[in-house]
Amino acid sequence: MRIQDKAWTSFANNRVQKNQSAITKTLEKLSGGDKIVRASLNASGLSISEAMRTQIKGLSRAQQNMQDGLSVLEVTDSGLQNVNDALHRGRELAVQAANDTLTENDRYAAQKELDQLMNSINDTANHMEFNTHKILGEIRPIYIQAGANSGQILAIDTVDVSTKALDLENASLETNSSANELIAKIDKALAFTSKKLTDVGADYNAISMHHENVGRTEESLQKSESLIRDPDMALEMMDLVKQNIVQKGDELLIQSTNRNVQSILGLFK
Repeated sequence: MRIQDKAWTSFANNRVQKNQSAITKTLEKLSGGDKIVRASLNASGLSISEAMRTQIKGLSRAQQNMQDGLSVLEVTDSGLQNVNDALHRGRELAVQAANDTLTENDRYAAQKELDQLMNSINDTANHMEFNTHKILGEIRPIYIQAGANSGQILAIDTVDVSTKALDLENASLETNSSANELIAKIDKALAFTSKKLTDVGADYNAISMHHENVGRTEESLQKSESLIRDPDMALEMMDLVKQNIVQKGDELLIQSTNRNVQSILGLFK
């Protein structure tokens, strides 16, 4: 007579162990918020996900870089506007001084104001900076890393608006002749600064559009990466409930088998 069938007990124990492992994995996903808590769960998915995460972090940093670039352009625009205002006032004084009806005192007062305007232009050129970098006192490119990968660079050209660069050094209103010469020089300077303002506006629009495109790319990558790594909480909860039910059933089967064996053995006492 067979008192105990070890096959049933072994089968139930194996199911309990397997189900316990599944419960542990499900709990890891729920607690950590990650479907791939170990590489063995999805090696290829992990590799793809990590590559995406690298790109996402790079794109996020690139957006901050471009925001810095936009700030540089905003400061440049403000500085150029100040220079333009000074030039317009200087031209007005030159037109006034080109009239031969002015007295020496009138010319002295106009010259004094002109000198102050030229000093303000030089002050803007020498002290308008962004993070200690001059942006209106020398000509050089400022490179912006605008992407997650090597070589994805945008350049912002700085500009020199000092009176020397604008050919306005030693500007004079002493005579109507020198005043007329100054009008021509200021007109050239205004044409130059106006063109630079146009360039700044074009660069600002270009970087803004690139910033938006990078943002959309980052968003798309985040969605794709989320599908690989982020667990479906509702589905995982359903699996956990199912696993717990199966686990309880297997435990009851083992307990029932053990009770039956004990009952039969009790007959022989």
